[in-house]
Amino acid sequence: MQVGGAVPTSPWDLVATSGLETKLVLAVLMVFSAVSWFVIIAKWWQFQRIRRASRRFFGAVQHAVRLDEARAAVGALPPSPYTRLFNEGLTFYSEMVPGSLSGNRPDGGVLAGTQLEALRMVLETQVDAEYDQLGKNLAWLATLGSVSPLIGLLGTVLGVMRAFIGIATSGAGNLAAVAPGVAEALVATVAGLAVAIPSVIGYNVFTARQNYVAGELEGFGRELIATLAREGRL
Repeated sequence: MQVGGAVPTSPWDLVATSGLETKLVLAVLMVFSAVSWFVIIAKWWQFQRIRRASRRFFGAVQHAVRLDEARAAVGALPPSPYTRLFNEGLTFYSEMVPGSLSGNRPDGGVLAGTQLEALRMVLETQVDAEYDQLGKNLAWLATLGSVSPLIGLLGTVLGVMRAFIGIATSGAGNLAAVAPGVAEALVATVAGLAVAIPSVIGYNVFTARQNYVAGELEGFGRELIATLAREGRL
């Protein structure tokens, strides 16, 4: 509160001369901001790695004519959602039709109707697992984006209350006495918005990317089944 004291000339002066309530709120928002940016940077790095893995994976399988050739090409790649989905599908197929991929079966290894449905379920389950993994920690961004403005508003309300109590105690009621106290209170709202805006943007961007990768995985799962059909394995 700035009643009868020095008039602040910058936002930093407002923070330095703010009351205990405002400083506590700002401290909480600083912690929230650190958590938010940590999650944003971590998710950005994760999706960058997945984007590079996607290019390598589809570049490896697009030149493969048969399933066994694609299996050999994918085996040389580092683990990624795409390789895990591919390996999960082939592992299930190999368990249902032993020796089919190695060419030890004269019939080539044909799945029955119920086995095909089971394969679809296995692929869908793997896609769901990868989707959940991609969305890990995104809830933090949604929570911080929603809660931070409310905490900032709480700090503003407490600061305004403190300012008006000081004005009533000192008896000063002119604009020069009221304005610094109200400006100090509004710093908490600014801090809350500064935390919420990057959090909401990051959440929306990463959620869209999560859905995009999941769509790619679902599409590849269908393509894997189509490849089995094309090679007469269904």
